[in-house]
Amino acid sequence: MQYAQLGRSGVFVSRFCLGAMTFGGGDNAVSNALGRLSPAEADAIVSPALEAGINFIDTADVYGRGASETVLGEILGPRRSGIVLATKLHARMGPGANAVGQSRLHVMEALEGSLRRLRTDHIDLYQLHNFDPFTPMETVLRSLDDAVRQGKVRYIGCSNYAAWQLTKALGISERERLEKFVSIQSFYSLACRDLEAEIIPAASDQGVGVLCWSPLAGGLLSGKFGRDGAAESTARRVTIDFPPVNEEKAFDIVEVLREIAAARGAEPAQVALAWLLGRPAVTSVILGVKRPEQLASNLAAMSLSLSPEEVARLDAVSGQAATYPGWIQSYSAKSRVPEGYPHEGPNWSAA
Repeated sequence: MQYAQLGRSGVFVSRFCLGAMTFGGGDNAVSNALGRLSPAEADAIVSPALEAGINFIDTADVYGRGASETVLGEILGPRRSGIVLATKLHARMGPGANAVGQSRLHVMEALEGSLRRLRTDHIDLYQLHNFDPFTPMETVLRSLDDAVRQGKVRYIGCSNYAAWQLTKALGISERERLEKFVSIQSFYSLACRDLEAEIIPAASDQGVGVLCWSPLAGGLLSGKFGRDGAAESTARRVTIDFPPVNEEKAFDIVEVLREIAAARGAEPAQVALAWLLGRPAVTSVILGVKRPEQLASNLAAMSLSLSPEEVARLDAVSGQAATYPGWIQSYSAKSRVPEGYPHEGPNWSAA
């Protein structure tokens, strides 16, 4: 296993993070597609993950409406002390008008609920699951800062934030001397490279770790899907078309993944994960699996080193057109490099 520092926290987390969305859950279409794993089934995934060196587990209060956290709390036991345990808040957790969002009222209630379900006295990384347009950011950040000062939270992060929201939050924390986000959890895969335009440059500039959810785009890049349909009728993407991506472009990506995988004696999913691990801004890639054999297959991507030619092929088939103002800033920056300068100069990856 490889490890990377979580932002500027000084804490090192495994490059693969075990996602617990498949743990627990109710009897409905979404839960059936995602997992509904019992404690015994979840432990059959957690145990080999820890043995492989994973020390980072991510969940959320909304997964299974608390069931994921409950299952984790039941099975971790004494192993909890060696794990960087992350969870999230924001989504609706009940019928009440305030059982959602990031008001001080809900932050405190959500935190106590997660601590109780996880059977722990602290959460290592407490993340905002989305942006709340109804609550002033100063209020949200002060509530999280209070949780850190109370010893119930070690570090804070955000998820599904835009770049301006991330940098505004960091600025408020700096001004008010509050805890700062150490990470941002975003959708990033070969099938969606949107965050390369603004979010990754902002996170890199501010020393914020990037955590990637749905690295296989809901299984679309697993090799089980193509223009000829799904090879496995029970695959998650058959039931839930999430996250949304350009499927025609994704099928082009799948074809290249299959070609590279066949030449390397690997699986398409392993190639997709290896590409993501190779992105310089990525701290950790979240793996959501339903079976131990899926975990073993995904972990094998850690030892798969793609050649520059293979990376170039994947970059080409998955690349997105530069957006404004990135393209004009790139043009301007390149014009600043004097003739004979030994390298390109600033990082223009955002463009």
